[in-house]
Amino acid sequence: MNKNEVELLSQEIELLMNERSRLLKVVGAAAVLIANADERSLPDDAVQAAELLSEALNALPEETLQDALNSVHAEPDED
Repeated sequence: MNKNEVELLSQEIELLMNERSRLLKVVGAAAVLIANADERSLPDDAVQAAELLSEALNALPEETLQDALNSVHAEPDED
């Protein structure tokens, strides 16, 4: 690879790392929201959306979910 290709690759990696950081914050905030949501006080449509979000969060690798929680300075409950 020449110098320009290396520079372009480096820039692309930096963009991807920044995007990952932003996505981890979104996932972390969503996980905290779901963990603290009271199903009884939510409208039916919101419950359905929360269930879909919960399933998506639960499908994540544990390490990714932990990174997401760390990004918003949250810790999972130890139930």
